[in-house]
Amino acid sequence: MSLNKFSTPQLHTLNADALPLSNLALLQLMQAVLAKGYPFRFQARGWSMVPFIRDGDVIVVTPFHDNKNPKIGEVIAFIHPEVGKLIVHRVIAKQDSAFFIQGDSILEQSDGYVPTNNLLGRVIRVERNGKSIWLGLGFERYLIAWLSRMRLLIPIFRQLSFLLNLVTKKGGYE
Repeated sequence: MSLNKFSTPQLHTLNADALPLSNLALLQLMQAVLAKGYPFRFQARGWSMVPFIRDGDVIVVTPFHDNKNPKIGEVIAFIHPEVGKLIVHRVIAKQDSAFFIQGDSILEQSDGYVPTNNLLGRVIRVERNGKSIWLGLGFERYLIAWLSRMRLLIPIFRQLSFLLNLVTKKGGYE
């Protein structure tokens, strides 16, 4: 048994009203709810969509109405064609009836082209600490998708975070 996954502490807390589900159970529940035409709200796990979605954020997924396919830059829920798991990542390109999908913070590999029948719904809201946060779903989603595809989103985000920390730590001029 490898101990690598225990090399950094992981803290996951559950509210008394939370229902922990396996990926398969969550996928089946989401499919059932979306099939009825209702939005599905759940707590995201993982860091593949940082900085826009973080581990523990609550996300809302709605079904694709009228067979409207996702647009470049939208964040969607889908079933990964190779592993069969529920994943939430960003559409960064389209080719025929397949969508090239990748997590925002994934620098190594993408999810590849995912066929339309594996798509579940689009993310319409992200909540962090009870407040809605900006997801980049307006015109800027095209820039975010391009930066993600070029593997530039995280390096640029790190530089901007560093600069922001410098400015906020100084607290103005003395």
